[in-house]
Amino acid sequence: MLWSTALALLIGMLFFFLLLGLPVAVVFFGVNIIGAAIFLNGEIGLIQMTRNVVTSITNYSLVPIPLFILMGEVLLHSGMAFKAIGAIERLITRLPGRMAVVSVAAGTVFSALSGSTIANTAMLGRSLMPEMLRRGYHPTLSMGPIMATGSIAMLIPPSALAVLVGSLAGMSISRLLIAGIIPAILIAALFFLYIVIRATYRPQDAPAGDLPARQSLLERWKPFFVYVLPLSTILIAVVGSLLAGIATPTEAAALGVIASFLIAAAYRCLTWQALKAILTETAQTSTMILFIIMASTTFSQILAFSGATNGMVSLITAVGADPFAVLVMMMLILLILGCFVDQVSMVMITVPLFVPVANAIGIDLIWLGVVYLLTMEIGFLTPPFGLLLFVMKGIAPPEIRMSTVYKAALPFVLIEFLVLVLVLFFPGIGLWLPSLVQ
Repeated sequence: MLWSTALALLIGMLFFFLLLGLPVAVVFFGVNIIGAAIFLNGEIGLIQMTRNVVTSITNYSLVPIPLFILMGEVLLHSGMAFKAIGAIERLITRLPGRMAVVSVAAGTVFSALSGSTIANTAMLGRSLMPEMLRRGYHPTLSMGPIMATGSIAMLIPPSALAVLVGSLAGMSISRLLIAGIIPAILIAALFFLYIVIRATYRPQDAPAGDLPARQSLLERWKPFFVYVLPLSTILIAVVGSLLAGIATPTEAAALGVIASFLIAAAYRCLTWQALKAILTETAQTSTMILFIIMASTTFSQILAFSGATNGMVSLITAVGADPFAVLVMMMLILLILGCFVDQVSMVMITVPLFVPVANAIGIDLIWLGVVYLLTMEIGFLTPPFGLLLFVMKGIAPPEIRMSTVYKAALPFVLIEFLVLVLVLFFPGIGLWLPSLVQ
């Protein structure tokens, strides 16, 4: 069978089953079984596929995933995250669009502590959006910053999706985790700028009455020192240990978990009920991700045995395509996929094809990894199937239509796309910080 026919068959089966609405892991396992039977010599291939599945998850580099998830669940279910949001709100007082700015600041801080996009958006939506609507904020300015800031969690450590991309693509996970920090800070800064400009020129979208009562310096800063500053120890434990080169991603994740449990215990927030919810959610999410990794790794091997991977690499190297042009093409494919499939499916479909091509023509894998994270971040907010759009619709008041949710996300999607273009033309934005890792 020609490599192009094999590629069309495998990718075509994937999209066919995904369009039927089957779970992602089930779809990939189904395609893997059919592919193993065709390309790995029938029964022998199925036995080999089973061995590959077991080998794929007995991988030390995957340990940070459940640890990062556990860390975020501790912060969420202990209630520490909500207290931190309240403390940040007290500090931001005299800015146009104050509550929208608070949502970006609080969301960015929580992103650096949880790594969960969905949890970030749901928490901010439940805690800040009702108050913003009550104070007369335009619905699009109430929802947009919350959704957009929620997606930043994909870029900043501890990002479980970054670990997933790095492990599947064979990238340095510690360098990829660190590479997203500067783009994330740049995105948050542009969000701030957009909100302030919009609130200044359209004051009806962010009422001027949105100002807290005057407080003394002690009243404003005390909650910050009590509820926010101690949480920075988690960030130092994770990011600081990675930057200093004194811990692997797994060790850094373990340090973060220990720090989060110690802080929760110190605040007396770690009840038995909270602990049960923390462990249950961590187990459910980790199991889902590990099943997906098993399926994706096997899919990569079947692509290689079918000749599709080598065929694509040979075609692109024969044409002599410029690495930058190839990276732009990959970005466009990822952006299109982001409109129709979830982020994990994007990774599983494209990594087995893109990474061998990138290695063959000399594209820096960390550069490619940052492009992956940014395009997946945009995919969270792009219609018709952006996951955070549906999360926001689920927690918004019933009278808010889905079209309003789309409009709320649009300006923030454009800002994220601008940062993606900047990273493409100026790779140092994503590569400078990883270059400092020892």
